[in-house]
Amino acid sequence: MMGRALLIVGAMATLGVIAAAVVGYTLHGATDTNMPLHVLIGLASSLLLLFSHCWIMFYLIGTGKAIKDAVRENALDAAIVEETKRFKNASYPWLMLAMALVMATFILGGGVATGSVPTWVHHVLFYLAVAAQGYALRIEWRVLTENERLMGDVDRRLAAAPATR
Repeated sequence: MMGRALLIVGAMATLGVIAAAVVGYTLHGATDTNMPLHVLIGLASSLLLLFSHCWIMFYLIGTGKAIKDAVRENALDAAIVEETKRFKNASYPWLMLAMALVMATFILGGGVATGSVPTWVHHVLFYLAVAAQGYALRIEWRVLTENERLMGDVDRRLAAAPATR
């Protein structure tokens, strides 16, 4: 349930990043009166995106630790722990890439506003960030679904264990 909530926050952040771009593409130079709105939406959605990805990473660490402890304490199949590692290995690189690209887009957007960075750099970073974020959301959905399934499986095994003793 927690994973789904964080995934929804990530989707909202993605929509925010796109909304910032819509406002940005209507600007007529750095002195346009909508520039503060563009910056504010970009900042809020970037922070929301960072929040969601970081918390998903912490969520996977925490559930992985809980599963690892349950496996150790109840002599369950050690392959279950390897599955939690697979979740992290599949998702962390994409989460980090999406976060890095969104941060770079926001930070270099300031350089565009001051004229020290060409506009096309900001645009290219935006499209790369949205593509990476879209793929990261897809990976998160899969990993969080599998993680939830695995936690349920461990819970069922633990519930059935006393009956077999």
